[in-house]
Amino acid sequence: MAGQQHHYQVRVQWQGSRETGTTGYRDYGREHQLSVAGKASIDGSADPAFLGNRDRWNPEELLVGSLSACHKLWYLHLCAEAGVVVLAYDDHAEGEMDAALGRFTRVTLCPHIILSADSSEQRARELHEKAHEKCFIAASVNFRIECQPVFVREGACHG
Repeated sequence: MAGQQHHYQVRVQWQGSRETGTTGYRDYGREHQLSVAGKASIDGSADPAFLGNRDRWNPEELLVGSLSACHKLWYLHLCAEAGVVVLAYDDHAEGEMDAALGRFTRVTLCPHIILSADSSEQRARELHEKAHEKCFIAASVNFRIECQPVFVREGACHG
């Protein structure tokens, strides 16, 4: 994979003209649709704090989701290579944005992970650091990303 270039094309089509366009800040909708050939579209908007539609994904949620998904994919890959058996992975990621600064200041990943009875929790914990180092999305942002995993053993009571 070293040296290979990967290209991604996403169409973002604005749907909020409301026949008046951008005649004023409150006169247009923030609705848009993200699409890629051959895949289901994603309905997007701005955060409701910026006059967006709360029923649609906003760019901030997509960024937090991208960080979580990229970390998870690398983590599962590394676990498979290391013989750590993950049976379930459920992340409740949170992002913090400072609107005054105009940028994110932190994202915290909070994965709840069920490990097989014979997998090493210490090794499973260490692999989160490696996953963070390998995550393409994490390497592309300029704010702190924390990971606070919770581990449960297969067959243990959890809710």
